[in-house]
Amino acid sequence: MYQELTLRNLEKPREKYVEQDIEWLCESLGLNSGRDLEQLSPRIMHTFLKRFSVERAVPSEELAEDLLVTAGRINHHVRNLMDSGLVYRERKLIVLRGGSLTAAMEELKADTTRIFDRLLLIAKDVDQQLGLKNR
Repeated sequence: MYQELTLRNLEKPREKYVEQDIEWLCESLGLNSGRDLEQLSPRIMHTFLKRFSVERAVPSEELAEDLLVTAGRINHHVRNLMDSGLVYRERKLIVLRGGSLTAAMEELKADTTRIFDRLLLIAKDVDQQLGLKNR
């Protein structure tokens, strides 16, 4: 399974506004690219989460209609969300992993632990082969 996780340690917003929190989450997960001048990623995430809380699966075409952008632009950002492991597709519907944002974050946390466990095994093997010791 391909999964691209980017983690950025950014200062959390001081005010408690859901829009700012979602933007911070998207930036912390590296979902906002430098080319996203319109901040479409957090807008998609916010709209998706609002709809998901009622519908439990959201068509990307409806997100495009809600945000007045093309389905192609929505699908580009949805692919990034899928690559991160935050959402997945069931046919043409977008579904939040774990059923809630909290559950999705817990699953991403478990994913990172598994990834780092594999990295540590390889690092230990390399250290042993090269005669490196912990200092």
